[in-house]
Amino acid sequence: MEAISRYTVSFGASLAITSILSALLVVLKELNEDSVLAWMKGLTSHHWITHGLFMVIAFFAIGWGLAKMNKGEGLKMKPERLVCMIASGVVIGGLIISGFYLVF
Repeated sequence: MEAISRYTVSFGASLAITSILSALLVVLKELNEDSVLAWMKGLTSHHWITHGLFMVIAFFAIGWGLAKMNKGEGLKMKPERLVCMIASGVVIGGLIISGFYLVF
């Protein structure tokens, strides 16, 4: 089996993490419209632009940080596990948002 690059693993893991962070930020904004949402609206012309910028920055920062782990060798993970991690992160993020809107 051929190994996948440290960047593929690191940024794949970052995708999973960022998906969950994005969902949590949606919930945080919705629960704090007068503070967090208003602050995010004030940073850019719309809170979704701010949200997107935060997530792009988080994606690259997390991915780059994970790629630098293990003395620059990055995370070690089998491709099957990475695919499972990405799918799980996206599904969990979707469930957080769906669950929030179903309850509130």
